[in-house]
Amino acid sequence: MAEAATKRRTRGGGGAARRAERTAVRIEAAKYIERNIPNFEILNEEALEIIETNAETVLAEIGVNFVNNPAALERWREAGAEIEGERVRIPRGLARKLCETAPSSYTQHARNPDRNVVIGGKTLVCAPVYGPPFVRDVAGGRRYATMDDFRKFVKLGYMSKWLHHSGGTVCEPTDVPVNKRHLDMLHAHMTLSDKPFMGSVTEPSRAQDSVEMCEILFGKDFVQENTVMTSLININSPLTFDDVMMGALEVYAKNNQACIVSPFIVGGAMAPVSVAGTLTQVLAEVLAGIAYSQLVRPGAPVIFGAFVSSIDMNSGAPTFGTPEASNILYGAGQLARRLGLPFRSGGSLCGSKLPDAQAAYETANTLNTALLGGVNFMLHSCGWLEGGLVSSFEKFVMDADQLGVLHKVAEGVSVDENAQAMGAIAEVGPGGHYLGCEHTQANFKDAFWRSGVFDYKPFETWEEEGARDTQALAAEKVNTMLATYQQPALDPAIAGALAEYIAQKKASMPDAFM
Repeated sequence: MAEAATKRRTRGGGGAARRAERTAVRIEAAKYIERNIPNFEILNEEALEIIETNAETVLAEIGVNFVNNPAALERWREAGAEIEGERVRIPRGLARKLCETAPSSYTQHARNPDRNVVIGGKTLVCAPVYGPPFVRDVAGGRRYATMDDFRKFVKLGYMSKWLHHSGGTVCEPTDVPVNKRHLDMLHAHMTLSDKPFMGSVTEPSRAQDSVEMCEILFGKDFVQENTVMTSLININSPLTFDDVMMGALEVYAKNNQACIVSPFIVGGAMAPVSVAGTLTQVLAEVLAGIAYSQLVRPGAPVIFGAFVSSIDMNSGAPTFGTPEASNILYGAGQLARRLGLPFRSGGSLCGSKLPDAQAAYETANTLNTALLGGVNFMLHSCGWLEGGLVSSFEKFVMDADQLGVLHKVAEGVSVDENAQAMGAIAEVGPGGHYLGCEHTQANFKDAFWRSGVFDYKPFETWEEEGARDTQALAAEKVNTMLATYQQPALDPAIAGALAEYIAQKKASMPDAFM
């Protein structure tokens, strides 16, 4: 009797320990994805050569505009381009030759070295949504974003296991002056997370502020010798490079910091309606932008970007998760690999107003395409809603959860002795089951990927607990993550120096909201 009681206590204690393990707060961070699966390549050699030849024709005969940037025009003139006003015509082969000095991959350092990411080759680094002026949650609905919202998103990103990067403008905090909000946003990334992050690109001086804040965080010499920011430089498609974005690129390239050179295209509005025509324009724009970064500093790290949506020809609204956009992503990935450059595309893109079935379908189409298309840096990996106008708290955790699927698929299929499971097949034999066999017991904890948001309970249990849909479950997850958030430690001297820098910068200029 005493022995039986002891056994019951032991079993109960083990169960309690397992329950405690499941409910304990754990801040996990998965390593960036390394693909053990092949890329999907949609274009044959003939198609690739046609697109590459046509892109060179665009650069040589049509040209690109570098607006309000005399220094850029002079750099191009010295490199051998033909300058007519603000139009730059680049001789065949010149842009491609200049791109050869850009690295095929690079490491972006985080303040926690365990969170460093490698961008390029077979890796995939996931970063959150970028740029929306609005936020949405089930409690407050759709509203203008605030700095408090911004900080919450950074905390959620830090707490999200499958998200490798803290991102940049996860939402646009409209309650802080335009000329000062970049300081608060960057400070949030630096102090509330220890994952890598992006810098400001909305004005060249703000890019310089980003570099100087990184010099406080990492040390000046370290920043000059290593990449600690990967920032987004959008091309003003079609074929236009404005002085604001190029000015930010110049700051980052000069300081050895990485830039994503990315056309921003809605097909049918800023590029042709055909896949081949859009890929031609994308390649021409990227070649010109990356080549320019190498004129500023040969060897500066850079990413071949492609952000492309199609258009609804009835309403004129951008559409996402469409087959045409997928084909453009696949093709752009091939073009990037032929140039030997890291590739950016994809994300949790959707046009839906809510985190509903439309959002899920369109997002899944894009996330899976990004994995198979060889994307190395995926901005907008989680949280995107309403065509990029809204950062959604619930969709953020729903999408971040689904990034775990990409990790699992990217592992490929193991055929080692354990995976072959011949002992299990022999142990069970005909007509048995595998639930209690030795192989299942040894592997059940990590045999299958499991969502941290979705409901797998029986109908009766689900109904008793309130019949909650996925958005309701995600809202609960958001609240739990924020309530259990633990800020990563930072050297008090560095924290003080960052606060002092921001205070001095803000005091040096009046508020501006335009």
